[in-house]
Amino acid sequence: MEELIEGYRRFRAEVWPRERERFRSLSRQGQQPRTLVIACSDSRVDPQMIFSAAPGTLFVIRNVANLVPPYVPDAAYHGTSAALEFGVRVLGVRRIIVMGHALCGGVHALLDGTPSHIHDFVRPWVQIAETARLRALRHETAEARQEACEHETVRLSLDNLRTFPWIMEAVAARRLALHGCYFDIRTGELSQIGADGAFAPVA
Repeated sequence: MEELIEGYRRFRAEVWPRERERFRSLSRQGQQPRTLVIACSDSRVDPQMIFSAAPGTLFVIRNVANLVPPYVPDAAYHGTSAALEFGVRVLGVRRIIVMGHALCGGVHALLDGTPSHIHDFVRPWVQIAETARLRALRHETAEARQEACEHETVRLSLDNLRTFPWIMEAVAARRLALHGCYFDIRTGELSQIGADGAFAPVA
């Protein structure tokens, strides 16, 4: 805990003086982010750092393997869907980015199975992406299957976003755009899905 407290002290001494007015403005006017990012909970993948984003500019949802479940409005608990609803219907974000990443542990669990003691929540959660796993199995090596499945989870999450009626209503009205990205933690390179459906490095 002490290292976190030291980090906080550096924040107060170095960052807070520069950002004080921004935070005061955000406290008075509320948050008005224009971008919602769905990213993995992996500690190596920080959307705010990757996009050099200032406080108040990104509304971030993080979960295992950056997955979006399909639209199922029932009595179960839906943390990701609830955050999506808040971002789209309350905050009025203008774009949603699904950002996958290299060396994803959630995707590894999807491909190779979860350990026997990790079955309460992780196993059923990653099974959301079963179709992504099946698409990736056509690749011959484990490394190729891993990367292909990481890409496919982004595509699947974008497909599942399109099952939310109020997302598609906003897309149809050109109030909202959907994007897919992939961050390689080995190289620091970001790729984006183009009009052809393929990932290409951002120039």
